[in-house]
Amino acid sequence: MAKVLAVLSSGYKDENNKYETGWWGEELFAPLEALEKAGHEVELASPLGGKPTVDQTSFLPEYDPEGTYKALYESGRADETHKLSEINPNEYDVVLIVGGHGAMYDLAKDEDLHRIINTVYNNGGIVSAECHGPAPLIWTIRPDGKSIIADKKVTGYPDEIEPEGLLDILPFSLEQEVMKISKYDKGDLTKKAHAVWADDQIVTSRDPFSSELMGEELVKALRKKNI
Repeated sequence: MAKVLAVLSSGYKDENNKYETGWWGEELFAPLEALEKAGHEVELASPLGGKPTVDQTSFLPEYDPEGTYKALYESGRADETHKLSEINPNEYDVVLIVGGHGAMYDLAKDEDLHRIINTVYNNGGIVSAECHGPAPLIWTIRPDGKSIIADKKVTGYPDEIEPEGLLDILPFSLEQEVMKISKYDKGDLTKKAHAVWADDQIVTSRDPFSSELMGEELVKALRKKNI
């Protein structure tokens, strides 16, 4: 059995632009269900601890047609998270960075998260990130002074499908920042899901619709490691 740390944004509110965001429902619950079904343990963490802010958009019918993820959220499964600053990364086999635009604000440059990512990677564990979740990988610096994803193939949420006008208020473009240091691979946008292994320890996925695929990839990788 593996121990997995799922990392969520605590949330972000932009009063000037009347914009509030956080973590994305499916991007936590789809992999979580796959991992727990396979017998693995999943714990949650966020910068502030406690109950992190979910992006309510993730529960709209176009993203959650059966209300599956809304029901899981309302069950309280994500009401309690550990503070990132209090996490001992040596306890975990996998770190999963859950997407949602919130990751661009409070996770991207969080030094505690960078410490966790580096330690899990150093220990031979898996570093996984969904949708906007690869943002922290950009600023996770290895001993050689380079990003953990420097010169590696990585995916993440593409500019061309960002909601209209949102790029104007986001702190940066995920696609453009990744392209500065990595080989950005958005895959075929006509296909529902896309995930990429940068090496045998780092896996990224493109968008909310790739969440189930991320769960499958992690379960397969852990089975291969005999954990």
